[in-house]
Amino acid sequence: MDISATCASPLISVAELHDALASARPPVLLDIRYRLPAFQPTGPSGPEEYAAGHLPGAHFIDLDRDLAGTPGSAGRHPLPDPEEFGAALRRAGVSAGRPVVVYDAGPALSAARAWWLLRWAGHPDVRVLDGGVTGWREAGLPLTAEVPDTELGDFKPVPGQLPTVDAGQAAELARTGLLLDARAGERYRGEVEPLDPRAGHIPGAVSAPTAENVTADGRFRTPAELTARFSALGAGEREVGVYCGSGVTAAHELLALAVAGFPGVLYPGSWSEWSANPENPAATGMLPG
Repeated sequence: MDISATCASPLISVAELHDALASARPPVLLDIRYRLPAFQPTGPSGPEEYAAGHLPGAHFIDLDRDLAGTPGSAGRHPLPDPEEFGAALRRAGVSAGRPVVVYDAGPALSAARAWWLLRWAGHPDVRVLDGGVTGWREAGLPLTAEVPDTELGDFKPVPGQLPTVDAGQAAELARTGLLLDARAGERYRGEVEPLDPRAGHIPGAVSAPTAENVTADGRFRTPAELTARFSALGAGEREVGVYCGSGVTAAHELLALAVAGFPGVLYPGSWSEWSANPENPAATGMLPG
């Protein structure tokens, strides 16, 4: 499968999705809502939100169960087993020749993980609903509690279609390229660490909080704005790598980079893997200059 044969933009607007669902070749809809503890310590879980109301025809995909492996030495959200990942997608009707649209509550923090994994696994046509459920509601479009019948897709993952780096390669990128830390600034600086063994960041990494990729309404900034943001951080001049706490919101950063036209690589283990190894150094504060 040629992963280069992709749609022009990794994002789809509410209006575009509404039209696509009424077309002769509607996309598969995947609901990826998930309560990320670092962003939403309390509140309903993804399955609860899905049960209360979702886009008509959407299938729920569980981030912990379907989009990640078992937590351990490789981090809190290691890459999933390809066979289990593929089986979950096929049950939701995902096929190689049918477009896929993924969404969450709005900012795409968890939907981006599904987007990246599907691309990594070789699916050529995956987009993220910009604005998510919030944008859908604001457009006056309906939600439903009706769960669609299980569909049988034919998609079989071929892992490795997008690049990744391990801990050693991430450290090298921080020295010779551009390694972006997508966590909130206070976690990067080591002022707080609510989830992982140690506070701080990978030495040489540059702070680039995911929250700055979107506007107040949860939609992505324009390509020009994102290009300016990442150019100011050094993208375009060097190879770019991204990490976060556990490899989830780093995918959001990679999605924003893609909107801006910059390639990037993921460090899947991210800080949860790095900080658990006492031999790995941790830096605090901001980079000089």
